[in-house]
Amino acid sequence: MPDSTDKSQGQDRQRINVHQDYELRDWAKSLNTTPERVKEAVQAVGDRADKVREYLGQRESK
Repeated sequence: MPDSTDKSQGQDRQRINVHQDYELRDWAKSLNTTPERVKEAVQAVGDRADKVREYLGQRESK
């Protein structure tokens, strides 16, 4: 099932969908990297945002 663009929290924010252009672009911007690097990270560690941040060597800001 595709991500809902009206969700602003919950599981949607914990996973990165590299098949949605707007979501990939937004994640790349928030992680200060390129969409290609986000795709590489997702392929390496899965779609969990915390794992992708770790892979990219960044800490989650709270």
